[in-house]
This record gives sequence, structure tokens and C-alpha cells, in this order.
Amino acid sequence: MTRGFDMKPVRIFLPALAALAAACAPVGPDFVKPDADAAGQWSQELTQGLEPAPQGDPDWWTYFNDPVLNGLVDEARERNNDLQIAGLRVLEARAQLGIAVGGQYPQVQVAAGEATYVSPPNHSILPSNYWQYGLAANASWEFDFWGRFKRAIESADAAYLASIAGYDQVQLVLTAAVVDTYTLVRVTEEQLRIAQENLKLQQRSYDIAEVLYRNGADSELDMQQAKTLLLATQATIPALDAGLVQARNALSTLLGQQPGLIKTRLEQGEGIPKIPQQVAIGAPADMLRNRPDVRQAEYLAAAQNALVGLAEADLYPSFSLVGSIGVTSGGPGDSDFGDLFSTDALTFSIGPQFVWPFLNYGRIKNNIRVQDARLQQALVNYRETVLQAAREAEDAIAGFIGARAQAAILAETVTSAKRSNDLSTLRYREGFSDYQRVLDAQQALFSQQQRLVTAQGDVVSNLIALYKALGNGWQEQDTPRVDPETVETMRQRTDWGELLDEQAPPEGDEMWREPDW
Repeated sequence: MTRGFDMKPVRIFLPALAALAAACAPVGPDFVKPDADAAGQWSQELTQGLEPAPQGDPDWWTYFNDPVLNGLVDEARERNNDLQIAGLRVLEARAQLGIAVGGQYPQVQVAAGEATYVSPPNHSILPSNYWQYGLAANASWEFDFWGRFKRAIESADAAYLASIAGYDQVQLVLTAAVVDTYTLVRVTEEQLRIAQENLKLQQRSYDIAEVLYRNGADSELDMQQAKTLLLATQATIPALDAGLVQARNALSTLLGQQPGLIKTRLEQGEGIPKIPQQVAIGAPADMLRNRPDVRQAEYLAAAQNALVGLAEADLYPSFSLVGSIGVTSGGPGDSDFGDLFSTDALTFSIGPQFVWPFLNYGRIKNNIRVQDARLQQALVNYRETVLQAAREAEDAIAGFIGARAQAAILAETVTSAKRSNDLSTLRYREGFSDYQRVLDAQQALFSQQQRLVTAQGDVVSNLIALYKALGNGWQEQDTPRVDPETVETMRQRTDWGELLDEQAPPEGDEMWREPDW
């Protein structure tokens, strides 16, 4: 539309078009939260200190009453690289949401200018060389008749919330990994201590057997058997030493440190973590509410659900308002730049347009089918996540009950093995039994002590797995997801506006709608 055209139709058309766009419901399916089939109670009887009482403090590792462990968990949450990456993914998803929100506003706004020098050919009718000047602004605003942009925002909203749940899941896994690796360090240290104790005991026995053999009071067989047992115990130490170094290195990596830097801190430890007498595990429904991976699977399904409607909107025509305004000057015989700002230089156009790709050869419909198939995959993935969560919890319960019962039996076994070793040694010295009884008793003692330490570590590991399966180990964000140094680096490198400032996620079904400009 050019100057002099009646503006009345435009004034009527625009409000009508906007009202019609607002009245149209977004095409495509609305997301329905999938049902999470949670059992009313655990499938097995709770024993060994487990009880279905509501869970208490989500910081479950503090129940071990180990200050060194508490400090390691806190440091891992501050420095772990995987957790930092998960925090950066939240920022990425928040920026992607800003892109989707911006789609509601005029999609094209372009300012352009030109200054062109024209030199016509000699045979041209134009009298001489000249300049042409121009300034213009173009805009296009597609109205959201079919909910294309609403669905895009819904998808980005859900993807943003899924990234937060993903961060929580990494935090949960990291916490369990730190406690589990710390337990492995303490178990290996205890196994080394026991090996050293038994090595001293067996060394004394070997020395006695050697002296008796040298004096002709005993056979060489007893001495060689004592030496065999001694060397077998010695052979376990190098492997334990190597395992201890590897466990410390793994713990250092979880803390974002170079290997070897953590050794001094671990010297202040409390031994294998002591588990609480009573462990409250709640009900299966509590587990599903707590687990971030279940929430993440739900949000990913919601994000994909919105993409089905986004694809379906391509079946229908899009309606836009397009316009431009500009000034031009210059030409043959008159190339004065100052004329660019005169009223005669003004030109503009405005009007509606629609685009309808009606001959798409099935591409749009097949894209809808692609998105719908992906939606169904996401829904099945949600059901599988719920199913795996239940299995992990039940497995951890069974593992904890079994490990704790085994450790109790092995504790009695070790007591019996110690008594057996004392009696066999005494009877040998008094001449009432042969040396083979002493060797058998010492070998049994070392074996049962190692089994007991391994079982004690298994009890703690299964309890860690249980807390992890129950969805414990993450917390509502009250500290920055990205460390301040990284935030400052990104702020100086790129204009992030307010996105680097920590913001609480929306509550309930509330969605982010503010553009991040």
C-alpha cells in the first residue's frame, strides 16, 4: 500500500486478524501426563533396619557421621566437571527458550541502507554519472493462527525443565559415586591393614618353624608350608596397594582434581563408613516423586508432544502482515544526499499476505508422523524409566538385606577363626597337634577377615545404591549451577544479559514467557 491509500481497511483488518489468531487453539495433541504405576508397598519384607517410614534429610551421606566424607561431597558438587557441564546445559536450554519466545514477535525486522554510484555507458540516454541513496526498514509478522509459536514455546519450556532435572540427576549420580568410591578407599585400606597384621603373625610362625627345622626338631615340610602361606599373603599386598591408588585417583577425578592430591586428606579418615541402625526408605510412590530421571523423562515427552503440534501447523496457511518504509533520493541530474530527508523521498507499503505449501508431496504429513513416532518413543521411555526405577530400588533393598545378614554371620566367623587360631597355636606348642592345624587356622583367619571387610563394604555400597535408587542425593538449587569464575568468563565473552543470574525454575505448570532481550 502506498501514500494516499485509504488506511481504514487496514485499521479494520489488523484487529480482526489478531482476534482471530488469539481465538484459534493450537493444533496438535495437548500433553497428558503419563501414569506412573507405583506399587503401594515394597514387594519384599523389610528387615535389617529398613522401615517404610518417610525419608528424612535428603543429605543421606551425613548419616555416616564422617566429616571427611561430608567435605568431599561438598567439594565434588563445587568442582566436578560433569556437573559443570550439566549446569551449562541448563543455561543453553534457557537461551533456546528465549529463541522460542522471540518467535511470537515480528519475525523479520530489517534495516538497510545504500549509496550507489552509477556510471551509464556512453551511448546511454542518461546525461551523466550520478548517485542513488536509500534508507529502508522492512518487517514481517506472522500471526500464530495454528499455535505454531505456542507449541514451540511449550517444547522449549519442557526441554528447559528437562535440563534442570538432568542437572539434578547428575548431582544424584555424582553424590553416590563419591560416597561409593570413598567407601572403596576405606575398604581397601582395611584389607591392607588386615593383610599386614596377618603377615606379621605368619612371619612369626615361619620363624618358629624354620628354627625348629634348623635344630632338627621339626621337618622341612612344616617350614615350607609356613613359607608358602607367608608368601601367599605377601602376594595380596601389591594388588591391594595398586587398587588403593586407583580408588584414590578415581575420587580425585570426581572432585575435579589431579591424581595424588587427595591422599593427605584421606589420612584423616574414620575407616569404613558406619551405617545407621534404622534406614527410612518411604514408599514406592515417594521414590518416583524423588527421582530426577523420572521427571526428566516426563519433560522430554512433553517437549516432543509439542513438536507434533508444531509439525501439524505446517499443514495450514500462514498469515502475516508485511510492510516497509523508506526514503530514496538521487538519480540522473540530481544526486543530492540532502534530498534523502525531504518529505518527497518517503515511500512505504503495508499489507497482509499468506503462504500455503499445499503441494508438499506428503513431506509435511510424514514429518508429523516422524514427530508422533518420536513422541510414542518418549512415552515408552518414560514407562521404562519408571520400571527401571522400581527394579533398582527393589534390587538395592535385596542387596542391602543380604549383605547386612552376611556381614553379621561373617563377624561371628572371624571371632571363631581367631579363637581357632589361638587354640591351634597353643596345642602345637604343647605338642598335642601337628603344625598343619596352625597353618589351616591362620589361612582361615586371613580369609574370613578379608571376607568380612568385603561384606562390610558391600553393606555400605548397597545402602548407597538404595539411597540413589530412592532418588536421594540432589536438592533444590540454592547455589549457582555454574561456578562464579566460569560465569564471569562467559559474561565478559558474550552478552548474556540476566541469564547468568540464578533464577528459580517455574512452579507447577507455569511456563517461562518473558523474552530474554
